[in-house]
Amino acid sequence: MKSKTIGIVLVIIGIIMLAYTGFNYVTTEKIVDIGPIEINKEKNHFVQWPPIVGVLLIVGGVVVFVRDKNARI
Repeated sequence: MKSKTIGIVLVIIGIIMLAYTGFNYVTTEKIVDIGPIEINKEKNHFVQWPPIVGVLLIVGGVVVFVRDKNARI
């Protein structure tokens, strides 16, 4: 993969990470299982990252993109 493409991908991922600072996912936990009776509990998990990670990805992508442009000149 070329450096220019990697730089563009990093910038896009950085923008997405700035727009969405996290996501939720749900797991089901079995609490009681007695014969035909079954009790489940849904548990929410939130995954969050700091916005600085998105900014660093954008800056890194721009640096890789510009460095690739300068290397070809």
